Amino acid sequence: MTTFADLLAQGLRRDPGRPFVTFYDAATGERTELSLTTYANWVAKAANLLVEEFDLEQDDVLLVDLPCHWLGPVFLGAAWTVGLEVAYAGDDGATPDAVVCGPQGLAAWADRADEVAVVASALHPLGLRFPDGVPPGVHDLGVEVWSQPDTFLGLPAVGPSEPDWEAAASGSLLTEGGRLLSTVNPASPPGLPILTEPLARGGSLVLVVGADEARLESVATDERVTARHP
Repeated sequence: MTTFADLLAQGLRRDPGRPFVTFYDAATGERTELSLTTYANWVAKAANLLVEEFDLEQDDVLLVDLPCHWLGPVFLGAAWTVGLEVAYAGDDGATPDAVVCGPQGLAAWADRADEVAVVASALHPLGLRFPDGVPPGVHDLGVEVWSQPDTFLGLPAVGPSEPDWEAAASGSLLTEGGRLLSTVNPASPPGLPILTEPLARGGSLVLVVGADEARLESVATDERVTARHP
């Protein structure tokens, strides 16, 4: 069985410096690019945080309540590394053991921080902390993630949310080694193939929020995009 950890390791051996996730926010002018090595380091830090700080174990549930952002692919990768089940905002039947959210979900999840581990990100381009702090019981990703190692300290495990990577490698969104532009959140069920296919097919992902069609065309040209979704 091919796993996330297998594919990430293969990619790092083959071309560790290639861009893997590039994120644009047209409203703020942000452009953040993660090479495959940088992505792997963030995944490892997030996975260590989930295990060492929150005591999550294989088959526990991580609920991802993030907008379209480069941290979405990071936390999906972290969940697959640990062997967690992934749930998403709006999953009414989900009973999470931990939640990762952005500023928009902070108030709602802070009210539940006594019953579920909550880590929140300010979604700062450099991954920095909330400037005004977070409510009691909430963990600020921008404070706690930096002390985590760049290599996952545990053994990668297969969990109930590990994708079918063989199917992803034969998907229809992207050609081998291609570059996919999307305005869809990859950290949600409809958007998941836009992350799995680039990883399985040696490609890369460009995420864009807040852009009109002219700006999308400009980004597609600048980033040498080979396919768009949706």
